[in-house]
Amino acid sequence: MSGLCDGRVVIVTGAGRGIGRAHALAFAAEGAKVVVNDLGAGLDGSASSSDPAQEVVDEIVAAGGQAVVNGADVADWSGAKDLIATALENFGTLDVLVNNAGFLRDRMLANLSEDEWDAVIRVHLKGHFAPMRHAIEYWRGQSKAGKPVAGRIINTSSGAGLAGSIGQGNYAAAKAGIAGLTLNAAAEFGRYGVTVNAIAPAARTRMTEAAFAETMAKPDAGFDAMAPENVSPLVVWLGSTESADVTGRVFEVEGGKVSVADGWRHGEVVDKGARWNPTELGEVVHKLIATAVPPVPVYGTA
Repeated sequence: MSGLCDGRVVIVTGAGRGIGRAHALAFAAEGAKVVVNDLGAGLDGSASSSDPAQEVVDEIVAAGGQAVVNGADVADWSGAKDLIATALENFGTLDVLVNNAGFLRDRMLANLSEDEWDAVIRVHLKGHFAPMRHAIEYWRGQSKAGKPVAGRIINTSSGAGLAGSIGQGNYAAAKAGIAGLTLNAAAEFGRYGVTVNAIAPAARTRMTEAAFAETMAKPDAGFDAMAPENVSPLVVWLGSTESADVTGRVFEVEGGKVSVADGWRHGEVVDKGARWNPTELGEVVHKLIATAVPPVPVYGTA
């Protein structure tokens, strides 16, 4: 490997399995010291075990790298603070935060319970904000003390957050919120030497294998386009010092494909110069829609 992240201290949340595990191993392979955070929870967030995180740490250490386990709940305020402290206490600093942890409680909106809504919003959206908030507190302190900061935050949105997904209204809302949070944080954190970007990955994981069993099937031979390891190279690069001029972006990543998601933009404007009468607006709205770029179809629609 190139040593792209030699000596950098990286936190990866939800790193016991799937894409998070791939991130942790990829950072370690490039010379980073890694805090492997994972609750060992099931797909719906139930139960917990430190075994998956410990297995990733053992694999990194066996390969000659440095890593430690953290089992904090990233959506808990004190747990998120403990996560940042784990990096500082074990490695003396923090350079990169990769927010990846999450789970699913899929249901059509007409059947979605309050608990199912709250649980998914909590782990994804608050589980991004809380670690980010404690991380920026550390980096801001370093910056104000005159110390150099090359902080990196990489968040995890989703195609569901960018376009919507039938049967995943809670998840789509959380992931859309993460995209918006990324833009806000990038605008606020740049003054402290911190960049903030997000990825919207497509890969075969526990969270996607049921929904995409056919399209995400593992090939018998050749390039496995749906392997979670395909997502990590971009995340590693975004976590390196080379990415200092890239912030406030959402990247879609799948197999060997990388693209920048083109988010909400101001469209054509019709200005009457006075208050509209409701009866006038039908023609105006239909004209604006006719000239606008059609939105990407919601996942799961025909």
